[in-house]
Amino acid sequence: MDPDPDNTPGLEPGGGVPPGETPPAEGSTSEAGPLETHNPPTGWAKIPMAVMVLLALLFAALFIAMAVVIAKD
Repeated sequence: MDPDPDNTPGLEPGGGVPPGETPPAEGSTSEAGPLETHNPPTGWAKIPMAVMVLLALLFAALFIAMAVVIAKD
């Protein structure tokens, strides 16, 4: 959390800092979360992508076979 300007030494009224004085540091929550050491890969994995391509090819082959059978009749 940010420091309270009323209780912070070195601040002038209105929150200003006199010349030569170091302003107070801001609060930070960037280190509050868990440390994640495993970064999973992005994109599609090879096996699920291969399965989807195979299913799409089988689906297309089914329609081509149906078209050939209907064209013979």
